[in-house]
Amino acid sequence: MHHSSDIAQLSVEEREQLFIAVGRLLDGAALESMVEGNRKFGVLSKTMAEAILLNADELARDDIRHAENVLRQATELIKHFGASHPHRMLSYSVH
Repeated sequence: MHHSSDIAQLSVEEREQLFIAVGRLLDGAALESMVEGNRKFGVLSKTMAEAILLNADELARDDIRHAENVLRQATELIKHFGASHPHRMLSYSVH
């Protein structure tokens, strides 16, 4: 993943794709959290994912400092999820 200081070097289209990728990662983390019963983290991740995905084009085009702040917050949330879930779920199947 790009560091926030690197996004100024990206084109608008590349920044938009970066935000879409981050939004999808958060959405996946939200699903895993909900399946595991961590509703609070799941709702927080889902809400942030939806906000990023709905506004990816504006985040890519508007104030770069605001976009960096959003990216920093999302990255910290993803890092937190990764640290608390070192062994990711491979399947959501219920037997």
